[in-house]
Amino acid sequence: MSNSVQYGFFVDTSICSGCKTCQVSCKDRSELPVGINWRRVFEFGGGQWQQNADNTFEQNVYGYYASIGCNHCSHPVCVKSCPTGACHKRKVDGLVHIDQAVCIGCQSCSRACPYGAPQFDTQRGVMTKCDGCFDRIGSGRKPTCVESCPLRALDFGPIEELRAKYGSNADIAPLPSASITNPNLVIKVNANAQAGAKLLNDAEV
Repeated sequence: MSNSVQYGFFVDTSICSGCKTCQVSCKDRSELPVGINWRRVFEFGGGQWQQNADNTFEQNVYGYYASIGCNHCSHPVCVKSCPTGACHKRKVDGLVHIDQAVCIGCQSCSRACPYGAPQFDTQRGVMTKCDGCFDRIGSGRKPTCVESCPLRALDFGPIEELRAKYGSNADIAPLPSASITNPNLVIKVNANAQAGAKLLNDAEV
């Protein structure tokens, strides 16, 4: 099926400070319960330091942040794995949406998604995820996370326009390869990003 337009996100990890304003504003707008964050700010880092015999120090410690939500992929494995059709790709804007009236809470979409975007609401027994704020798009606004970012590290729009403006890269270590799902995502990579980075805030995300 072809979409009239495909929307996506841009994330500039070279300026993201990890303030989590995007995460909090999304949570507030969607009234998400404790434990569910549709947009998550991942903190990656690594390196080590050592003290020399002359009491000087050497180090190669590094860190960087990546604000990631649902990437509304062109080949969404969450949609393929959903047994009821609750998880589907909207024709009008290409955003991946979960119809909670149809969802049976089997969590197949969550297990399939390499980004962990779908999250289970234990109180209601259904899956939830970023919907791209499609209600705001209809009124000419951008998603809450984008508008709330104090450093303008996020952008949103037709993916072809974002790629023309920012480039086509959708990979950053150590996130999964973009070749898996073809995410509608553009990432400006932080200079510190490297494959050996570890997730430092696992308990938060």
